[in-house]
Amino acid sequence: MFTGLIEELGKVKQIEKGLKSARIIIQAKKILDGTRVGDSINTNGVCLTVTGISTRSFSVDVMPETMKRSNLHILSSGDEINLERALKVNDRLGGHLVTGHIDGMGTIVNFKNEENAVWITIAAAPKMLLYIVQKGSIAIDGVSLTVTYVDDYVFKVSIIPHTKKTTTLVKKKIGGIVNLECDVVSKYIEKIILSKQEKLVEKKIDMNFLTEHGFI
Repeated sequence: MFTGLIEELGKVKQIEKGLKSARIIIQAKKILDGTRVGDSINTNGVCLTVTGISTRSFSVDVMPETMKRSNLHILSSGDEINLERALKVNDRLGGHLVTGHIDGMGTIVNFKNEENAVWITIAAAPKMLLYIVQKGSIAIDGVSLTVTYVDDYVFKVSIIPHTKKTTTLVKKKIGGIVNLECDVVSKYIEKIILSKQEKLVEKKIDMNFLTEHGFI
């Protein structure tokens, strides 16, 4: 579990790609403090397991499913990447609960400066936008942000100078692909509602129903 508060910008040192998977070596400093093989690190919003570690870098193995569902497949050597270590039980929860399980990807369609803030407009699939609500939380490439606008095609966030300086978000270009993780609470609510609806349907269509309507 993570908070969406980026601790460090790492740099991709090397990518060893298979047919569908990859091994990525990432240069870092702060993130290595106390980190051991087997620990989880939020890497551009994706929860990955540390498989190797040195004094200046760590490595992760990325399976085909993760490569397909995230922007890790478009990374190149030298790219900067958002990093966050897993949340400790006694840590402050400054952002929101982030699992590191990507729901999908979005496309940056616009940047707009407004005094000390930068507005970012991101297009996403309708299925994704269903879980995005105004004033709700979302993780973009692992960064916890508040949704300031949403419609049937796009949503917007506004970032402060600190977030601009300490993350990769404004370094991306128009058309850039970002990883999105919606607030997990919305998905639990949807599952509960759908489960109740299914149970109601099951109760309605039973032997008595079939007998009463001449099917039996």
